[in-house]
Amino acid sequence: MSENLKTIMKTMNKATLEKFRDEYKSASGAVSKRVIVCAGTGCIANGSLAVYDALKEAVETSGASLFVELELDCHDCKDKVHLSNSGCQGFCAQGPLVNILPDETMYVKVKPEDALEIIQKTVLGDEVIDRLLYVNPANGEKSRGQLDIPFYKLQNRLVLGECGHVDPENIREYISHNGYFAAEKAYNTMTDEQVCDNILESGLRGRGGGGFPTGRKWHLTRVVEADKKYVICNGDEGDPGAFMDRSLMEGNPHRVIEGMMIAARAINADEGYVYVRLEYPLAVKRMRKAIEDALEAGILGDNVFGSGRRMNIHVMEGAGAFVCGEETALMASIEGKRGMPMPKPPFPAECGLFEKPTVINNVETLAAVPLIVRNGAAWFNQYGTTNSKGTKTFALTGHVAYTGLIEVPFGTTLREIVYNIGGGVMDNDGKISSKGFKAVQIGGPSGGCLTAEDMDLPLDYDNLIAKGAMVGSGGLVVMNQESCMIQIARFFMNFTQNESCGKCLPCREGTKQMLALLDDIIEGNATMKTMDLLEEVGHVVKKASLCGLGKTAPSPVLSTIAKFREEYVEHIERKHCSTNNCKALMDITIDAEKCIGCTACARKCPVNAITGEKKKPHSIDPALCIKCGECHKACKFNAVMGF
Repeated sequence: MSENLKTIMKTMNKATLEKFRDEYKSASGAVSKRVIVCAGTGCIANGSLAVYDALKEAVETSGASLFVELELDCHDCKDKVHLSNSGCQGFCAQGPLVNILPDETMYVKVKPEDALEIIQKTVLGDEVIDRLLYVNPANGEKSRGQLDIPFYKLQNRLVLGECGHVDPENIREYISHNGYFAAEKAYNTMTDEQVCDNILESGLRGRGGGGFPTGRKWHLTRVVEADKKYVICNGDEGDPGAFMDRSLMEGNPHRVIEGMMIAARAINADEGYVYVRLEYPLAVKRMRKAIEDALEAGILGDNVFGSGRRMNIHVMEGAGAFVCGEETALMASIEGKRGMPMPKPPFPAECGLFEKPTVINNVETLAAVPLIVRNGAAWFNQYGTTNSKGTKTFALTGHVAYTGLIEVPFGTTLREIVYNIGGGVMDNDGKISSKGFKAVQIGGPSGGCLTAEDMDLPLDYDNLIAKGAMVGSGGLVVMNQESCMIQIARFFMNFTQNESCGKCLPCREGTKQMLALLDDIIEGNATMKTMDLLEEVGHVVKKASLCGLGKTAPSPVLSTIAKFREEYVEHIERKHCSTNNCKALMDITIDAEKCIGCTACARKCPVNAITGEKKKPHSIDPALCIKCGECHKACKFNAVMGF
């Protein structure tokens, strides 16, 4: 942080925040152009940092003046370019992404070799480069800016609103977007009870999966008398296909800190922990920097906004176990113990971290809090449904055209998400599927599946529970008609079985038995009694497991049995997988009409299962065939069927 900034922010209060916000906005508005490169994990993996370096070099090559950190006292900025990174902009399938302000030009799939052209033509010459614009595959139309693209246009990005616009490692930018004003309000003009009531009135419910009313959780902790209380941000996002919390911590860490500060004010805590998944090194780095900058700015520390209250936050890297996302296991991990769930009661509100009253909220929940305090409860609950207020972020993945991070109001239908925002269902060759949608797994290993009959179901807490699913953390894995639902169920069961902490017998042994039963079905060794036993064990695990993770572990299996029972029966009775994803159940044959007897397949077969005369149709002995697929690869006439 510059000495100038330290001077400005020496005494942090509302007036200081306002002064700094206004000065930064003024300086930012004076710059000719701002170029923002997405530096979320997805875009970084696709080479966005190399794009950033190339753009920086291109500015210098073109003779333009460059800011990589905005100067507040710049007297002649009109011809200067402000180059910065941002967090995840959401449109991961099209990255690396580059946004150019103020004309709101967005380029997709940018490569380093495009940098010089972008600077010379668009930044300096106000010329749009057509080949770098997003093209709608449905109609071939090109979109210049984000809000012209259906993926963005149909969202309500409240919690994610600043992730693609602010530099996550620059506290000045966060403040310029009214950052920390809500925390200042909570500490200096509101009582602890008023803060709790405000959040309760908003209707905010926990975004980590349980959906417990956040304000109520805070009230329960607030009224407990104790000499010490804690706030914990649960960033141990472990669901396969989920990256909502990761993107928030990477893209707007100060928002998470501000939410924790307000939660601390609500329960009269003075210390907090951000528990970040070990596999999120960029999130760890940016959260730590944000905390350091907030301390240096006088926002955190011994006298928060001159209120006389103190607040300190620590970052702890997770233990690498899925079960540490469960709140009692998480607290044990922070305490230096093995991350294993504990029976409840007592609940964390009474006896939590270091046996002190504790509030635990996930990242997305805390990131919504400053918006509510700043804009009011009525503003927040205008979004959503009667019992599910606000918006929800989802990680949209799987067989969908546009994978990425989205945010929509509760009550948005699955059809809207998959087809209008996600661009439709893809086949296994990466083309729009003619067969269409089969299912979506929502809520990760703890959730369940929705089918085509649920396409117009408004997604909220109550509707999903009624369908045997749950919001969970927000993973949405879309599956096409070529997906085997037994294989999907096995994938999630294998995950939960591997991640079971082993403390309680129902989860430890029950998940192991369920996995073995699924293997019997997939390998063709099952009877109808197998499925009956699978359901029975699933219900036992659900009822008898110690923690919430164990209780929900059978959900993907029970959900797929309920929704796709015929597919299970087909595997068991007919020993057939219609999607040909189960190797043991494949029916490998040679189409006599297509086979010309070239012998290519026979020559490649490692077990000599293929016989036939040259220039005559060949055949496969199913007793010898190991279904390795070599014959299918060798055949140039698509005569080998079953793969």
